[in-house]
Amino acid sequence: MPTNVHLFFYLADEDGNALSFPRDTFDINHNSLLTSGSRSDIGNWQLHLRSKDSLEIHHAGFNTPHIHNLSDLVQLNLGTQVMKFNRLQLSDTSDESSNILVFQITGRIPFITDIAFVSGTETENSRVEERVGSLTGTSLTSHLKEKQREFDKKFEKCFNLAEKLDSEAVLVGKAAIGNMLGGIGYFYGQSKISLPQNSALKSGKDHMLYWPAELYSAVPSRPFFPRGFLWDEGFHQLLIWRWDIRISLDIIGHWLDLMNIDGWIPREQILGAEALSKVPEEFVVQHPTNGNPPTLFLVLRDLVNGLKKDKFSTVESYDISSFLERSFVRLEAWYQWFNVTQSGKERSSYYWHGRDSRTTRELNPKTLSSGLDDYPRASHPSGEDRHLDLRCWMLLASDCMHTIKLLLRKEHDGGKDYGLTAKILSDFEILNQMHFDHAHGSYFDFGNHTEKVRLSWQETITGNGHMDRKLVREVMEDPKLGLVPHIGYVSLFPFMEMIIPPDSFILEKQLDIISNRSTLWTDFGLRSLARTSTLYMKRNTEHDPPYWRGPIWMNLNYRILSALHHYSNEDGPYRERAGIIYTNLRQNLIRTVVRNYRQTGFLWEQYDQTKGQGKGARLFTGWTSLVLLIMAESYPQA
Repeated sequence: MPTNVHLFFYLADEDGNALSFPRDTFDINHNSLLTSGSRSDIGNWQLHLRSKDSLEIHHAGFNTPHIHNLSDLVQLNLGTQVMKFNRLQLSDTSDESSNILVFQITGRIPFITDIAFVSGTETENSRVEERVGSLTGTSLTSHLKEKQREFDKKFEKCFNLAEKLDSEAVLVGKAAIGNMLGGIGYFYGQSKISLPQNSALKSGKDHMLYWPAELYSAVPSRPFFPRGFLWDEGFHQLLIWRWDIRISLDIIGHWLDLMNIDGWIPREQILGAEALSKVPEEFVVQHPTNGNPPTLFLVLRDLVNGLKKDKFSTVESYDISSFLERSFVRLEAWYQWFNVTQSGKERSSYYWHGRDSRTTRELNPKTLSSGLDDYPRASHPSGEDRHLDLRCWMLLASDCMHTIKLLLRKEHDGGKDYGLTAKILSDFEILNQMHFDHAHGSYFDFGNHTEKVRLSWQETITGNGHMDRKLVREVMEDPKLGLVPHIGYVSLFPFMEMIIPPDSFILEKQLDIISNRSTLWTDFGLRSLARTSTLYMKRNTEHDPPYWRGPIWMNLNYRILSALHHYSNEDGPYRERAGIIYTNLRQNLIRTVVRNYRQTGFLWEQYDQTKGQGKGARLFTGWTSLVLLIMAESYPQA
């Protein structure tokens, strides 16, 4: 039975210029013009709608300083119409000096409609009718088919999937890269930066505004996380540079332009009112003492290795080399910020700053700066902490900076000896002395820790005499310095960085952890925390369900898969086993993502470790899009 559907779209002028409707009712069979106007940058413009189907057009105009509340305004307008007239249609009215126009197209599906925007319509030779015709109907269809062919051709050239996977998986791969590219946006605004407690700038405020800044960036999810995240961006660029190196370099450059004089980059870019409206207040203010994984070095490593192996065209090689030359000073400053502010007490140790050592509400104080949020760390944060993942990120950064310095022939310019730092951080004996636990056969963080911590209900009487009940943290024994015995993604960071020699028994232990169903293995991908952990799938507070305590995340599965691929090609006693695990894990990850896409139409933020369903934010075409590189078997080389 034919079904009526309602399609809404809007036109907005962010400069606040008034927009208007040319008439109260629309008959697109006789006049396709919806609205028109003028701007100083593009001249006169017109918006047209054309369709051969029987459609009903309604509209509403709104005056608002904030575009991000448009959905609320439309829902209010529709609700009023339903209550008054029992019909779901916009009111066909307009506020005075409206700067947003909303159109509602109603028709029985299937129907086809084309919307065309043309500018420069004030000139005598503007050829409006001809131009609208070229942007609609069969002409548009022809253009779209040509662009589709160009996309398909470039997709196959970049990822070479035709002979590796079936058509359904290829379709998901195209959706991944298409949505990743479609999520790239331009943002402008000012971040809120916390002030030190003794700052003379406080004046009653706990923050100040960063300078007005622009950012060109991909985003994790357009509906749920429509803003830039520093550690996400490195994973995004692993995909984007393979599609268009210039876009990738442009984005990395914008992120480096956000660096302050100390070499710090705010980890979350909440620029503008729309981005701000999506963020809980407690996460808005950024702290200059806190970092975020320097994942941009993942991309830079790929590009530098590609230069060394002559994998790029002459033009691409010039663009990359020129970018590295221009950005080297900032990369050094960024590296130095990490090396100074996040270093630990022991030589070659590091720890993430920003954990709350006085919390009474969190089961295990979050480490938001690590990107792994509620992943278990030492129960009592202190300067004694040694965070294994940050140590490995610093190895990546040191090695990459050393290679860039050699490439640019700056090795005799003095300054930091990145090669020496990389050599120390990759020293297998030092790593094992600081982080390896022989009893578990696993690598762990080090810190002031006890397993005897729980959340308990506490009842108190409030000021107005009411009973208040809340979950509070209860510590049942004193913490002790030692390794933090939680097996999960962090335990595998030395494996991901391929530090472990291919003939070491420790490599066998890592393969045991990966392939064991009691720890990380599932039929859908590797879970983030072992089932044997005391914090597996435990809530961190009354309101914080488990996040990195079990679910499957694509970004670190990709890195683990990269390491498995590496060891499956290295001579050693565990080569064949690494290859078998690699093949099975790759198949599991692809199957999970493709099945969920077929069932829901979405890529998801994370995947359930027990049933494989998508969880968290949907339309998460950030690092979940790395499934395309898994399909293509495209990995960094050691």
